[in-house]
Amino acid sequence: MRQRRIDGQAATRAAERPSPFRGRTRPSQQGQARCSAHYVFTTEPLCGRQVVPRGRLSCLYRKAFHCHIRRSARVDPTGRAEESQVDGGSQSQFSHAANQMRKLVAEGYLGGPLVHLESYYCYDLSDAGYAKALLGDTHHWARKLPGGLLQNTISHGVSKVAEFLTGDPLQVIAHGFTSGLLKRIGETEIVDELRVILDDGYATAYFTFSSQMRPPMHQLRLCGPKNSLIIDERQQTVIKVRGTAFKSYLEQFLPPLDYAKQYIGNSFTNMRKFLKADFQAGYGMKVLIQTFYRSITHGDPLPIPYIEILRTSWIMDQIFAQLGDSRNADRVGLDAAVV
Repeated sequence: MRQRRIDGQAATRAAERPSPFRGRTRPSQQGQARCSAHYVFTTEPLCGRQVVPRGRLSCLYRKAFHCHIRRSARVDPTGRAEESQVDGGSQSQFSHAANQMRKLVAEGYLGGPLVHLESYYCYDLSDAGYAKALLGDTHHWARKLPGGLLQNTISHGVSKVAEFLTGDPLQVIAHGFTSGLLKRIGETEIVDELRVILDDGYATAYFTFSSQMRPPMHQLRLCGPKNSLIIDERQQTVIKVRGTAFKSYLEQFLPPLDYAKQYIGNSFTNMRKFLKADFQAGYGMKVLIQTFYRSITHGDPLPIPYIEILRTSWIMDQIFAQLGDSRNADRVGLDAAVV
Protein backbone atom coordinates (compact mmCIF):
# COMPACT_ATOMS: atom_id res chain seq x y z
CA MET A 1 0.00 0.00 0.00
CA ARG A 2 1.39 3.37 -0.96
CA GLN A 3 1.78 5.88 1.86
CA ARG A 4 1.36 9.58 1.13
CA ARG A 5 1.34 12.76 3.18
CA ILE A 6 -0.75 15.43 1.50
CA ASP A 7 -2.90 18.41 2.32
CA GLY A 8 -6.69 18.51 2.12
CA GLN A 9 -6.92 19.69 -1.51
CA ALA A 10 -4.40 17.09 -2.61
CA ALA A 11 -6.46 14.45 -0.80
CA THR A 12 -9.37 15.32 -3.07
CA ARG A 13 -7.18 15.05 -6.18
CA ALA A 14 -5.71 11.74 -5.03
CA ALA A 15 -9.19 10.29 -4.63
CA GLU A 16 -10.09 11.32 -8.18
CA ARG A 17 -7.09 10.11 -10.18
CA PRO A 18 -5.86 6.54 -10.75
CA SER A 19 -2.84 5.24 -8.91
CA PRO A 20 0.20 3.50 -10.42
CA PHE A 21 0.04 1.09 -7.45
CA ARG A 22 -1.85 -2.09 -8.27
CA GLY A 23 -3.03 -4.43 -5.54
CA ARG A 24 -4.86 -7.73 -5.40
CA THR A 25 -8.56 -7.71 -6.21
CA ARG A 26 -11.54 -9.02 -4.34
CA PRO A 27 -12.76 -12.43 -5.50
CA SER A 28 -15.84 -10.71 -6.98
CA GLN A 29 -13.59 -8.55 -9.14
CA GLN A 30 -11.54 -11.32 -10.77
CA GLY A 31 -11.14 -10.57 -14.46
CA GLN A 32 -11.84 -6.88 -13.92
CA ALA A 33 -9.43 -3.97 -13.50
CA ARG A 34 -7.54 -4.26 -10.23
CA CYS A 35 -8.23 -1.87 -7.39
CA SER A 36 -5.70 0.66 -6.10
CA ALA A 37 -5.06 1.57 -2.48
CA HIS A 38 -3.57 4.66 -0.82
CA TYR A 39 -2.73 5.40 2.79
CA VAL A 40 -3.15 9.17 3.13
CA PHE A 41 -1.65 11.52 5.72
CA THR A 42 -3.53 14.81 5.75
CA THR A 43 -3.16 17.78 8.08
CA GLU A 44 -6.39 19.49 7.06
CA PRO A 45 -9.96 18.60 8.12
CA LEU A 46 -11.47 15.81 6.05
CA CYS A 47 -14.84 16.69 4.60
CA GLY A 48 -17.19 14.28 2.89
CA ARG A 49 -16.45 15.82 -0.49
CA GLN A 50 -12.79 14.95 0.01
CA VAL A 51 -12.93 11.42 1.39
CA VAL A 52 -15.22 9.64 -1.07
CA PRO A 53 -12.96 7.85 -3.59
CA ARG A 54 -14.00 7.44 -7.20
CA GLY A 55 -13.71 4.39 -9.38
CA ARG A 56 -11.73 1.51 -7.86
CA LEU A 57 -9.42 3.64 -5.74
CA SER A 58 -9.54 2.84 -2.01
CA CYS A 59 -8.19 5.24 0.62
CA LEU A 60 -7.22 4.76 4.27
CA TYR A 61 -6.96 8.17 5.96
CA ARG A 62 -4.68 9.00 8.88
CA LYS A 63 -7.41 11.04 10.60
CA ALA A 64 -11.04 10.38 11.36
CA PHE A 65 -13.53 12.48 9.37
CA HIS A 66 -14.30 15.44 11.58
CA CYS A 67 -15.05 18.49 9.49
CA HIS A 68 -18.85 18.31 9.40
CA ILE A 69 -21.03 15.34 10.30
CA ARG A 70 -23.40 15.65 7.32
CA ARG A 71 -20.51 15.74 4.86
CA SER A 72 -18.73 12.92 6.68
CA ALA A 73 -21.91 10.85 6.42
CA ARG A 74 -21.29 10.58 2.68
CA VAL A 75 -18.86 7.71 3.36
CA ASP A 76 -21.98 5.47 3.31
CA PRO A 77 -22.27 4.12 6.87
CA THR A 78 -24.85 1.49 5.92
CA GLY A 79 -22.58 -0.48 3.63
CA ARG A 80 -19.43 -0.42 1.58
CA ALA A 81 -19.22 1.01 -1.91
CA GLU A 82 -19.24 -1.56 -4.69
CA GLU A 83 -15.94 -0.56 -6.27
CA SER A 84 -14.01 1.35 -3.58
CA GLN A 85 -13.31 1.46 0.13
CA VAL A 86 -12.64 4.33 2.50
CA ASP A 87 -11.70 4.17 6.16
CA GLY A 88 -9.88 6.29 8.72
CA GLY A 89 -8.08 5.69 12.00
CA SER A 90 -4.81 5.69 13.91
CA GLN A 91 -2.28 3.06 14.96
CA SER A 92 -3.10 3.33 18.67
CA GLN A 93 -6.44 1.65 17.93
CA PHE A 94 -4.61 -1.56 16.95
CA SER A 95 -1.58 -1.59 19.25
CA HIS A 96 -0.66 -4.70 21.22
CA ALA A 97 -2.34 -3.27 24.31
CA ALA A 98 -5.51 -2.29 22.43
CA ASN A 99 -5.80 -5.74 20.84
CA GLN A 100 -5.34 -7.44 24.22
CA MET A 101 -7.97 -5.15 25.75
CA ARG A 102 -10.53 -6.08 23.07
CA LYS A 103 -9.80 -9.76 23.63
CA LEU A 104 -10.48 -9.46 27.37
CA VAL A 105 -13.67 -7.49 26.78
CA ALA A 106 -14.87 -10.08 24.24
CA GLU A 107 -14.15 -12.85 26.76
CA GLY A 108 -16.41 -11.09 29.26
CA TYR A 109 -13.84 -9.94 31.80
CA LEU A 110 -15.86 -6.80 32.61
CA GLY A 111 -18.74 -9.04 33.69
CA GLY A 112 -21.39 -7.41 31.53
CA PRO A 113 -22.11 -4.22 29.58
CA LEU A 114 -19.78 -1.29 30.07
CA VAL A 115 -20.76 1.04 32.91
CA HIS A 116 -18.18 3.81 32.59
CA LEU A 117 -14.94 4.61 30.77
CA GLU A 118 -12.26 7.26 31.07
CA SER A 119 -10.07 8.25 28.14
CA TYR A 120 -6.94 10.34 28.65
CA TYR A 121 -4.95 11.79 25.79
CA CYS A 122 -2.22 14.29 26.63
CA TYR A 123 -0.11 16.34 24.23
CA ASP A 124 3.28 17.50 25.45
CA LEU A 125 3.89 21.10 24.42
CA SER A 126 7.26 21.02 26.14
CA ASP A 127 8.72 19.98 22.78
CA ALA A 128 10.49 23.24 22.04
CA GLY A 129 10.56 22.73 18.27
CA TYR A 130 6.84 22.15 17.75
CA ALA A 131 5.73 24.52 20.51
CA LYS A 132 7.81 27.35 19.08
CA ALA A 133 6.45 26.72 15.58
CA LEU A 134 2.84 26.58 16.80
CA LEU A 135 2.89 29.34 19.38
CA GLY A 136 5.20 31.68 17.49
CA ASP A 137 3.40 31.48 14.13
CA THR A 138 -0.03 33.13 13.96
CA HIS A 139 -0.52 31.54 10.53
CA HIS A 140 0.40 27.99 11.57
CA TRP A 141 -1.83 25.44 9.81
CA ALA A 142 -3.11 24.04 13.13
CA ARG A 143 -4.62 27.44 13.98
CA LYS A 144 -6.66 27.36 10.77
CA LEU A 145 -8.45 24.12 11.60
CA PRO A 146 -12.08 24.55 12.79
CA GLY A 147 -11.08 23.02 16.13
CA GLY A 148 -7.56 24.43 16.24
CA LEU A 149 -4.95 22.34 18.05
CA LEU A 150 -7.68 20.07 19.43
CA GLN A 151 -8.79 18.97 15.98
CA ASN A 152 -5.31 17.74 15.17
CA THR A 153 -4.99 15.68 18.35
CA ILE A 154 -8.14 14.65 20.22
CA SER A 155 -9.47 12.17 17.64
CA HIS A 156 -6.99 9.64 19.07
CA GLY A 157 -8.70 9.77 22.47
CA VAL A 158 -12.26 10.42 21.28
CA SER A 159 -12.16 7.35 19.02
CA LYS A 160 -11.72 5.20 22.15
CA VAL A 161 -14.95 6.66 23.53
CA ALA A 162 -16.77 6.21 20.22
CA GLU A 163 -15.84 2.52 20.15
CA PHE A 164 -17.75 1.76 23.35
CA LEU A 165 -20.50 4.40 23.71
CA THR A 166 -22.87 3.25 21.00
CA GLY A 167 -26.23 4.57 22.21
CA ASP A 168 -28.08 7.46 20.61
CA PRO A 169 -28.83 10.22 21.45
CA LEU A 170 -25.42 10.84 22.97
CA GLN A 171 -25.14 13.75 25.37
CA VAL A 172 -21.87 15.73 25.28
CA ILE A 173 -20.81 18.40 27.79
CA ALA A 174 -17.47 20.03 26.94
CA HIS A 175 -15.32 22.58 28.74
CA GLY A 176 -12.11 23.85 27.15
CA PHE A 177 -9.69 26.56 28.14
CA THR A 178 -6.18 27.91 27.63
CA SER A 179 -3.70 26.65 30.19
CA GLY A 180 -2.01 28.99 32.63
CA LEU A 181 1.37 28.31 31.01
CA LEU A 182 0.21 29.49 27.59
CA LYS A 183 -1.48 32.52 29.10
CA ARG A 184 1.76 33.51 30.83
CA ILE A 185 3.58 33.58 27.51
CA GLY A 186 0.87 35.66 25.89
CA GLU A 187 -1.15 32.96 24.08
CA THR A 188 -4.94 33.37 24.43
CA GLU A 189 -6.41 31.75 21.31
CA ILE A 190 -5.19 28.15 21.51
CA VAL A 191 -7.32 25.81 23.65
CA ASP A 192 -4.92 23.22 25.08
CA GLU A 193 -7.01 21.90 28.00
CA LEU A 194 -10.28 20.03 27.45
CA ARG A 195 -12.64 18.12 29.75
CA VAL A 196 -15.67 16.28 28.32
CA ILE A 197 -18.52 14.32 29.93
CA LEU A 198 -20.51 11.91 27.73
CA ASP A 199 -23.67 9.85 28.34
CA ASP A 200 -25.41 7.57 25.83
CA GLY A 201 -28.15 6.40 28.19
CA TYR A 202 -26.42 3.10 28.91
CA ALA A 203 -22.90 4.12 29.93
CA THR A 204 -20.99 7.28 30.73
CA ALA A 205 -17.51 8.50 29.85
CA TYR A 206 -14.97 11.16 30.72
CA PHE A 207 -12.52 12.39 28.12
CA THR A 208 -9.52 14.45 29.22
CA PHE A 209 -7.08 16.26 26.96
CA SER A 210 -4.21 18.22 28.45
CA SER A 211 -0.89 19.73 27.45
CA GLN A 212 0.16 20.30 31.06
CA MET A 213 -0.55 17.04 32.93
CA ARG A 214 2.53 15.03 33.87
CA PRO A 215 3.12 12.35 33.02
CA PRO A 216 1.42 12.93 29.62
CA MET A 217 -1.04 10.02 29.80
CA HIS A 218 -2.45 8.01 26.91
CA GLN A 219 -4.75 5.79 28.95
CA LEU A 220 -8.12 4.12 28.76
CA ARG A 221 -10.03 2.83 31.79
CA LEU A 222 -13.00 0.51 31.28
CA CYS A 223 -15.33 -0.14 34.21
CA GLY A 224 -17.82 -3.00 34.08
CA PRO A 225 -20.36 -4.36 36.60
CA LYS A 226 -17.82 -6.88 37.97
CA ASN A 227 -14.27 -5.90 36.97
CA SER A 228 -12.30 -3.12 35.30
CA LEU A 229 -9.37 -2.73 32.92
CA ILE A 230 -6.62 -0.10 32.69
CA ILE A 231 -4.88 0.24 29.32
CA ASP A 232 -1.75 2.37 28.99
CA GLU A 233 -0.77 3.09 25.37
CA ARG A 234 2.55 4.70 26.20
CA GLN A 235 3.77 1.75 28.29
CA GLN A 236 1.77 -0.87 26.35
CA THR A 237 0.29 -2.44 29.47
CA VAL A 238 -3.11 -3.94 30.24
CA ILE A 239 -3.96 -4.25 33.92
CA LYS A 240 -6.91 -6.22 35.29
CA VAL A 241 -8.64 -4.62 38.29
CA ARG A 242 -10.50 -7.03 40.53
CA GLY A 243 -14.04 -5.91 41.31
CA THR A 244 -14.49 -7.59 44.68
CA ALA A 245 -12.47 -6.66 47.75
CA PHE A 246 -10.50 -9.09 49.92
CA LYS A 247 -11.46 -9.46 53.55
CA SER A 248 -9.95 -7.34 56.27
CA TYR A 249 -6.30 -6.31 55.86
CA LEU A 250 -5.81 -8.63 52.88
CA GLU A 251 -7.21 -5.78 50.72
CA GLN A 252 -4.11 -3.76 51.61
CA PHE A 253 -1.69 -6.67 51.10
CA LEU A 254 -2.78 -8.75 48.11
CA PRO A 255 -3.89 -6.23 45.41
CA PRO A 256 -0.49 -4.43 45.33
CA LEU A 257 1.20 -7.82 44.88
CA ASP A 258 -1.22 -8.72 42.10
CA TYR A 259 -0.59 -5.40 40.31
CA ALA A 260 3.17 -5.90 40.64
CA LYS A 261 2.84 -9.39 39.14
CA GLN A 262 0.79 -8.02 36.24
CA TYR A 263 3.22 -5.19 35.51
CA ILE A 264 6.15 -7.61 35.53
CA GLY A 265 4.20 -9.90 33.20
CA ASN A 266 3.46 -6.99 30.84
CA SER A 267 7.13 -6.02 30.88
CA PHE A 268 8.36 -9.51 29.98
CA THR A 269 5.68 -9.85 27.29
CA ASN A 270 6.79 -6.58 25.70
CA MET A 271 10.43 -7.65 25.82
CA ARG A 272 9.65 -11.02 24.22
CA LYS A 273 7.80 -9.29 21.38
CA PHE A 274 10.70 -6.88 20.98
CA LEU A 275 13.23 -9.73 20.71
CA LYS A 276 10.99 -11.39 18.11
CA ALA A 277 10.94 -8.12 16.09
CA ASP A 278 7.19 -7.82 16.72
CA PHE A 279 7.21 -4.65 18.81
CA GLN A 280 7.73 -1.93 16.21
CA ALA A 281 6.65 1.64 16.88
CA GLY A 282 4.28 1.31 13.93
CA TYR A 283 2.88 -2.11 14.83
CA GLY A 284 -0.67 -0.78 15.18
CA MET A 285 -0.47 0.91 11.78
CA LYS A 286 0.74 -2.36 10.23
CA VAL A 287 -2.32 -4.17 11.61
CA LEU A 288 -4.62 -1.35 10.50
CA ILE A 289 -3.28 -1.35 6.94
CA GLN A 290 -3.29 -5.16 6.68
CA THR A 291 -6.89 -5.35 7.89
CA PHE A 292 -7.96 -2.57 5.53
CA TYR A 293 -6.22 -4.25 2.61
CA ARG A 294 -7.97 -7.56 3.35
CA SER A 295 -11.30 -5.71 3.31
CA ILE A 296 -10.47 -4.81 -0.30
CA THR A 297 -9.01 -8.10 -1.49
CA HIS A 298 -11.11 -10.61 0.47
CA GLY A 299 -14.25 -8.69 1.42
CA ASP A 300 -13.44 -8.81 5.15
CA PRO A 301 -15.03 -6.24 7.50
CA LEU A 302 -13.36 -2.84 7.62
CA PRO A 303 -10.95 -2.38 10.54
CA ILE A 304 -13.00 0.55 11.84
CA PRO A 305 -16.75 0.49 11.06
CA TYR A 306 -18.17 3.52 9.27
CA ILE A 307 -20.62 4.23 12.09
CA GLU A 308 -17.73 4.38 14.57
CA ILE A 309 -15.90 6.92 12.40
CA LEU A 310 -19.06 9.01 12.15
CA ARG A 311 -19.61 8.80 15.91
CA THR A 312 -16.10 10.15 16.46
CA SER A 313 -16.82 12.92 13.97
CA TRP A 314 -20.13 13.77 15.64
CA ILE A 315 -18.61 13.93 19.14
CA MET A 316 -15.88 16.25 17.90
CA ASP A 317 -18.47 18.42 16.14
CA GLN A 318 -20.33 18.81 19.42
CA ILE A 319 -17.14 19.64 21.33
CA PHE A 320 -16.12 22.32 18.83
CA ALA A 321 -19.62 23.75 18.75
CA GLN A 322 -19.69 24.11 22.52
CA LEU A 323 -16.24 25.67 22.53
CA GLY A 324 -17.34 28.14 19.88
CA ASP A 325 -14.83 26.84 17.32
CA SER A 326 -17.43 25.52 14.89
CA ARG A 327 -20.58 27.68 14.71
CA ASN A 328 -22.19 25.64 11.95
CA ALA A 329 -22.11 22.22 13.62
CA ASP A 330 -25.57 20.64 13.75
CA ARG A 331 -26.72 19.85 17.31
CA VAL A 332 -28.76 16.80 16.34
CA GLY A 333 -28.65 13.13 17.19
CA LEU A 334 -26.18 10.86 15.39
CA ASP A 335 -28.86 8.76 13.71
CA ALA A 336 -30.67 11.86 12.43
CA ALA A 337 -27.40 13.32 11.12
CA VAL A 338 -26.49 10.15 9.21
CA VAL A 339 -29.90 9.67 7.59
